[in-house]
Amino acid sequence: MNGHARLADIAAQAGVSEATVSRVLNGKPGVSAATRQAVMTALDLMGYERPPRLRQRSNGLVGLVTPELDNPIFPAFAQAIEKALTQHGYTPVLCTQLPGGAPEDEFTELLVDRGVSGIVFVSGLHADTTARMDRYTRLTDRGLPIVLVDGYSEHIDAPFISPDDRMAARLAVQHLVDLGHERIGLALGPRRFVPVIRKIEGYRQAMAQLLGADGLDDLIAHSLFSVEGGQAAAAQLLSRGCTGIVCASDLMALGAIRACREKGLSVPGEVSVVGFDDSPLIAFTDPPLTTVRKPIGAMASAAVQTLLEEVNGAPAKHVELIFQPELVVRGSTGSGPLVNR
Repeated sequence: MNGHARLADIAAQAGVSEATVSRVLNGKPGVSAATRQAVMTALDLMGYERPPRLRQRSNGLVGLVTPELDNPIFPAFAQAIEKALTQHGYTPVLCTQLPGGAPEDEFTELLVDRGVSGIVFVSGLHADTTARMDRYTRLTDRGLPIVLVDGYSEHIDAPFISPDDRMAARLAVQHLVDLGHERIGLALGPRRFVPVIRKIEGYRQAMAQLLGADGLDDLIAHSLFSVEGGQAAAAQLLSRGCTGIVCASDLMALGAIRACREKGLSVPGEVSVVGFDDSPLIAFTDPPLTTVRKPIGAMASAAVQTLLEEVNGAPAKHVELIFQPELVVRGSTGSGPLVNR
């Protein structure tokens, strides 16, 4: 294909003249930023490589450390954070922890050796109340900008980005109480994690306020944050007569539904199940899952914005930005026994 035909195609795709395309490709002045961008986008869409001198120089690398990507909420987070970084001209470097693979500290060392401008940690050891926090204070002492998503520690001088976990549990309990449920159980991951501790607080508060219920220990079941974990926790709660189950993740909720079916109980006919996250594809489960949506987009852009302010010289702040979750009602919750009497 000759050069002229190629120019004509690019011009048609970008909606500009061939002369303009030629000016952009040769790096000549007199073209607006928007037009230049339109020509670049046309090149990308048509599968042409950008000329070397027009490739954007990255502002720098930013590390992104996430847990394993089995739970679809983590790739969704990673994607949102990577997109925001790229828009600001930074190159994301994704480090995914695998069970039995490299621990968080090794990734951190690797990223520091690569000379990253900063690091975003998602659901890392900062969420674990039994973990040592000096791994993070060592970074902040060196002046490396870090942002911690989904966890909290008063010992780390850095910004934290969290969903309102207490509110999430309250929204779920309120929804089940409105439907007429009284025996409402809570299925969570291990109790050492900050989001777990907060969800329990919100749950206890809502149960006391709405139902006058206390002494709820037998309605709280801890397991792993996985489908199998949700199944095990829900089996305990069902044996204690729960007709509503609030879960700490969508994967746990899918496990809870599986536990109900194993016991021959229908969802939502006999048992209602609420998840947490609203991760991709969860609207398409059977039944579609009622869940409390974590505001991933807002959390991801706040994480990147906060990090880049610090990269650009703003002093590190020990602050927690808390984002409001919202209840998304679908098909896994229905009227409770009170309504059916």
